[in-house]
Amino acid sequence: EVQLQASGGGLVQAGGSLRLSCARSGFTLDAYAIGWFRQAPGKEREGVSCISTDGSTSYADFVKGRFSVSRENPKNTVYLQMNSLKPEDTAVYYCAADPFIQNLCSSGTYIATDFGSWGQGTQVTVSS
Repeated sequence: EVQLQASGGGLVQAGGSLRLSCARSGFTLDAYAIGWFRQAPGKEREGVSCISTDGSTSYADFVKGRFSVSRENPKNTVYLQMNSLKPEDTAVYYCAADPFIQNLCSSGTYIATDFGSWGQGTQVTVSS
């Protein structure tokens, strides 16, 4: 299990942008598939995006064309660029890691329990 840290959340108006970061202090993330999830109050946690070790990405339909995931290995960080934000994007966003689910990640067929390591979330609030 690795300890992850998600950051970059905040309050933004609808149509605005935020960039979330996921990092693991002192250790590399390049051997891990990294997933982004979100959970809104009263709702189940849902997958948002995933990036595998070879850079293959997948996105949930509700963020396609608006969100982009990338990894910057020298900085040991994975980013989730969120553009054209909507009020329904309001949630706590989490990053998760696992070294063994590259195919699930790139195909978008992963679920939360596939990931062995999680970070604490970061709140994203989009006002209308």
